[in-house]
Amino acid sequence: MAKLTLTSFLSLDGVMQAPGGPNEDQSGDFEHGGWMVPHFSPDMGAIMLDIFSRASALLIGRGTYDILSAHWPSVKDPSDLVASILNTLPKFVASRTRSSFDWTNANHVANVPNDIEAIKNQLKGELQVHGSYGLAQTLIEQNLIDEYRLFIFPVALGKGKRLFSSFSAPIGLELIGARGLAQGVTYNVYRPTHEFKTGSFALD
Repeated sequence: MAKLTLTSFLSLDGVMQAPGGPNEDQSGDFEHGGWMVPHFSPDMGAIMLDIFSRASALLIGRGTYDILSAHWPSVKDPSDLVASILNTLPKFVASRTRSSFDWTNANHVANVPNDIEAIKNQLKGELQVHGSYGLAQTLIEQNLIDEYRLFIFPVALGKGKRLFSSFSAPIGLELIGARGLAQGVTYNVYRPTHEFKTGSFALD
């Protein structure tokens, strides 16, 4: 069975919306698209390449599918490993509004909570989620993510779609890896503990 991992670029205040460009996602009058680009570095690129190299398939939302499929199929350079991986991997696209997709090996997923176990059972390695805000909310709510890979950038945006925005029960996370990168970025890897604890410093 594959492990379900989620990789996301986040501001310090948890925003994941439109990190790569001003036109990625302008919903909610979001005006700060492209906020992560000035902080990109070769070491971040190396980590992303390593992450993609572990993928057996992608699970992505329709919006992220539209962004990726508008660019990567036209990248034909055989030395571009990310393009080779993305263009050949199976891609499972969660969508309530579309059921057919033109990108090679793209498959429709109509009901993520119902279908995810069957998808994981047909794969080994990793089933990877990248971006995909709406899909991420469903996966978090249903406790379906096995590992979070979060790049934290030294910016606070004040508005925008947040990875951890609204869910019914608190989540405990265990930090299993952390690394400081160039440009003030940190890379943190977490696994859910399926246990949330509280305490008190109050004196008896």
